[in-house]
Amino acid sequence: MNFDFSDEQKMLREQARKFLSGKRTTQSARRILEGTGGYDRELWKDVAEMGWLGTAIPEAYGGLGLGPLELCVIAEEMGRALAPLPFSSTVYLFTEAVLLAATEGQKRKYLPSLARGELIGTFARVERAGAAAPKSIRTSFRSGKLSGRKIAVSDGMDADVGVVLARSGDEPGERGLCLAIADLSGAGVSRRVEDSIDPSRKHAEITFDGAPAEPLGAPGEGWRIAATVLDRAAVLTAFEQIGGADVCLATATEYAKTRYAFARPIGSYQAIKHKLADMYVNNELARSNAYYGAWALHTASAELPLAAAAARVSATQAFDYAAKEMIQIHGGIGFTWEADCHLFYRRSRELALGLGAQRSWKDRVVSELETRNTA
Repeated sequence: MNFDFSDEQKMLREQARKFLSGKRTTQSARRILEGTGGYDRELWKDVAEMGWLGTAIPEAYGGLGLGPLELCVIAEEMGRALAPLPFSSTVYLFTEAVLLAATEGQKRKYLPSLARGELIGTFARVERAGAAAPKSIRTSFRSGKLSGRKIAVSDGMDADVGVVLARSGDEPGERGLCLAIADLSGAGVSRRVEDSIDPSRKHAEITFDGAPAEPLGAPGEGWRIAATVLDRAAVLTAFEQIGGADVCLATATEYAKTRYAFARPIGSYQAIKHKLADMYVNNELARSNAYYGAWALHTASAELPLAAAAARVSATQAFDYAAKEMIQIHGGIGFTWEADCHLFYRRSRELALGLGAQRSWKDRVVSELETRNTA
């Protein structure tokens, strides 16, 4: 079985890397970090013109009609470039939810605008710190109106529309949950910026007070659809994390070759060699799990929940370790504002929490393996 990407997909990767490298994306991220803007609007426009926002959207709805493998390639390059864009919340979450559960009318309403970059989307799930659980959902959706509060909504300040996980009835647990699409600029919606370690991916607290919304998917199917969307997003995010981790390794390696201490390159010292070797091993393990996830996503395999959780855990650990060790290898300068090290560390922490705590994904790996072994 060949888990590698095709020549066409590798060409797409090279084109994306070349395009993003010329956009000085780390400088854009730094400007946003210093408080000038919510995201790079010019880059967003360019990315839309390249067709990347519609990579997995069928041609009938204005997209490129490619697939999840091509989207994985783009996600990795977004991670390498630290692109300060609402790409993941729009493409991995909102667009995937629409593709999975929307009616034909909803697809024609939203997908063309998403592909053209005219809409920014997000997914509002969490209502209290920690992983979202059915019993924690108190936001209600009744008679076409949303009422409740969501926290830690990724790109929530810039999003135009959002998928909201809500309770549609009095049934307990998963059976009473549904999804709804709300206009986040409309009546009955208020937003507040939340502090985030990576302001280039701003988070928001969103309050709904009788806000008009439309159902997405069947009543009682909200939790199942949300879980599937998160599985798909976990694979794509894993590729984004791998892209960032690879840059951390390459940057740290180059610095270790050129920085001298006691008349020797610091890379010649055993302690530095071990750090770089561990970074490499972690990155390769994460990549192998991400490829497994990409295969499961592409083939719509029943193994997707396990593959997604494994990719999520290993990629989060790899990026977190690589970002921290890059700072350590750079020494004192690695802790300064002028160095880019902190940009990668910030992004690693943001991605580590964006889809739920690491603990919940580890538990998912265990539960999926137990299910498979007892089947």
